[in-house]
Amino acid sequence: MDERPVSLLRIGELSRRLGVSEHVLRAWELRYGLPVPVRSEGGFRLYSPADEARLRRMQTHIAQGLSTAQAARAALAEDVGTSPADTAAGSSRTGPHATAAALAAALDDFDEPAAQAALDRLLSDYTVETVLRDVLLPYLSRLGERWASGALSVAHEHFASNLLRGRLSNLARGWGNGHGPTAVLACAPGEQHDLPLLMLGITLSRRGWRIVYLGVDTPLEDLGQVAAGARPDLVVLALSDPQRLHRHKKPLAQLADTLPLAIAGAGATSALAKRTGAQLITMDPVTAAEHLDRDRHPGQPDETLDN
Repeated sequence: MDERPVSLLRIGELSRRLGVSEHVLRAWELRYGLPVPVRSEGGFRLYSPADEARLRRMQTHIAQGLSTAQAARAALAEDVGTSPADTAAGSSRTGPHATAAALAAALDDFDEPAAQAALDRLLSDYTVETVLRDVLLPYLSRLGERWASGALSVAHEHFASNLLRGRLSNLARGWGNGHGPTAVLACAPGEQHDLPLLMLGITLSRRGWRIVYLGVDTPLEDLGQVAAGARPDLVVLALSDPQRLHRHKKPLAQLADTLPLAIAGAGATSALAKRTGAQLITMDPVTAAEHLDRDRHPGQPDETLDN
């Protein structure tokens, strides 16, 4: 048996061989689960010849007209003997939407086992980022609209939110162990809606950030004290209603003077950002995390990627 060690590649060398930027390789890894690197003792991504071969097959499928997501699934399917055409066609027809519909129905019926099973399928078949951005965020938006219109009871909203918060909390385990930039995340005083903030933290964590999470209804004084000790690269304050900070504009401006403060959520307005000097985050939390991470690596091109 040939027991010679497999030669592993750093991301820069793999990028050169494939003609694909390092940023795109990392984005493919996060969105589509391809490639699957190991980590060196120093934390560097290392790729095997099998990773390179899969990525070359993926590039071939893209050249033949498949979307990036379909090409990734087709390349992975070839490893297990599934027809790439069947896999791509099936994914194109349904994507995560059929399972997302099953999840929504289970939550409406207060059916916790069925909802957990639907989430298990989604997280097994798609990347965490895809599930957050393409399934959970649209669901939460519809949930809020239905609650506001009276189509759903408070009990429905609480059941769904608490179940999803539990799953997101599981995904957040260990996010304080990151070795990259540090982000302190908190909800504004009186703010109880933290699910999008959890998603922001999860996505940053998966990119190597260290997360210090303070959660709902955080007094600005406490936020300032914790952030001063953590010496973060970013502080994000989330709010759904700008009126929550009506009495706190002066301390918020003082925080922005001393910390890299950003505001996010439906209540984060350009007027509030301008008045306080805080950075304004307008994108959804998953996309925002990707852009924030990219800003920490200024040499990377801003590629447009298929979902």
